[in-house]
Amino acid sequence: MKVIKEKHSLLMRWTHWVNFPILTIMIWSGMLIYWASDTYSITLFGHTFVHFFPEWFYKFFNIPARLAEGMAFHFLFMWFFMLNGVLYVLYTLISGSWRELVPQKNSFKEAWLVLLHDLHIRKTAPPQNKYNAAQRIAYTAIIVMGLGSVITGLAIYKPVQFYWLAWLCGGYHFAHILHFALTIGYVLFFIIHIVQVVLAGWNNFRSVVSGFEVVEEPASTIKDNLNPSVKFNNHPF
Repeated sequence: MKVIKEKHSLLMRWTHWVNFPILTIMIWSGMLIYWASDTYSITLFGHTFVHFFPEWFYKFFNIPARLAEGMAFHFLFMWFFMLNGVLYVLYTLISGSWRELVPQKNSFKEAWLVLLHDLHIRKTAPPQNKYNAAQRIAYTAIIVMGLGSVITGLAIYKPVQFYWLAWLCGGYHFAHILHFALTIGYVLFFIIHIVQVVLAGWNNFRSVVSGFEVVEEPASTIKDNLNPSVKFNNHPF
């Protein structure tokens, strides 16, 4: 029998959906800034194997010569990004839901089994509660990445005022590299996350929108839930 169960709270869903457009704007405005100093590539022995963003890419997305606009959007929306992140972290700490998100000692081993199952190499999926091991690692990693983006971003934005952050990041130039690498990480996370949502199906997507999911439960379980006295059959009183 199908029953409706609550899965995600309102605040979790709010911060999740708000973060998507904010992070999209941050990445877009960051590209407008990066265009003015397009320096990163994979070069060995004087030969460039990979140049991250070719000229056609910039022209296709109308990126060139918009540095001031990119800085304005980036430095405005970074505050929304930070506030949304702080609100989410505080909620997980206060509500205790961090216990469902933080990886456990067997999470990395089980995450490998989840990957094999998703690739249809392994037939049975490892047991999970609200989130599986791979989700625990990914959702914790994205929080750490967000903190890293804030720290490296401030180190780049105000390297003199926040000299200690720049030092913590290994210097201004290395902070810039870390900030760029984290941005690439967000894009990869987006792609994998969307693919996983499609594979998980409509019920999973609906739960992130409405907060509820439809699950299949045995009729005996539903009957026991509707009749609390069943639970006390062996009670000494």
